[in-house]
Amino acid sequence: MFTKIFSNIKRGAATALLSLIALCGAAQRAHNVEWHNEASDTTRITHILIEEARHPDRGNPVRLGMLFNDTPYGAHTLEGETEALRVNLDSMDCTTFVETVAALAVTAREGRSSWQDFLYNLERIRYRQGTMRDYTSRLHYISDWALDNQSRGLLREVTAGLPGVRHNIKTLNFMTRNRRLYPALADSVTYAGMRSVEAGFSNYRYPYLRGSSLNTKTLRQLILPGDILAFTTSTPGLDVSHIGIAVTDPDGTVRLLHASSKEGRVTVDPLPLAEYIRRNRTEGLRVFRIAE
Repeated sequence: MFTKIFSNIKRGAATALLSLIALCGAAQRAHNVEWHNEASDTTRITHILIEEARHPDRGNPVRLGMLFNDTPYGAHTLEGETEALRVNLDSMDCTTFVETVAALAVTAREGRSSWQDFLYNLERIRYRQGTMRDYTSRLHYISDWALDNQSRGLLREVTAGLPGVRHNIKTLNFMTRNRRLYPALADSVTYAGMRSVEAGFSNYRYPYLRGSSLNTKTLRQLILPGDILAFTTSTPGLDVSHIGIAVTDPDGTVRLLHASSKEGRVTVDPLPLAEYIRRNRTEGLRVFRIAE
């Protein structure tokens, strides 16, 4: 009898200790999180993940992305006086849209269904080595974002294995060359840190598919629904100017699901992807897949 009581006391104490550790860990992370609307966003994220767990193909990027269809476009939602893990489900730009969908997909594929798990994966995807430290730890360039996430098994670039692949060599320094566009770079320490990051991408070589060579038939063969599409640019110092998620019509026509500044919202672009590339005079395309 006394042995059982003592065992229960020990078990209760251990449970309490673990709970306290978890709460302390959550509190430590929470002060670095900035919500646009904490109550509604945490509820919505948890609901999305619970519903996603019901599907045999849980973590489907297209299904998750379509949940944000018609969400208003919002620029600069990650900026603030200090760096924080910012979450905004009420307005998105092209990058925050893709990162939000990717974090939901990874979390669902892990079989997890809480907003805390979503935050964990969002930080892993958005920041170098998965940890937010300061402004320069955020993965601002898509090439940096891709390399870092690939190294940790979250993402896979498939561009190099696709027919007709070419390679570009470019020095990525758009941010420090255009310092005035980035308020955070007014700080000399942050500016120096960003220059150090860019130094790792001097004469950087990356694969791409030439935009002018892509047509509807080719894209049907190369692109899978849910692929992350990154559009390369000829702008000096910059690798990618826009990203989105591939979706397909019943006939196999590939379209772009993205946060469009032109449309002012998240939408499936009315143009087939090949026509979108032609009209926007896109230099090229890189293709990524969220790892299973």
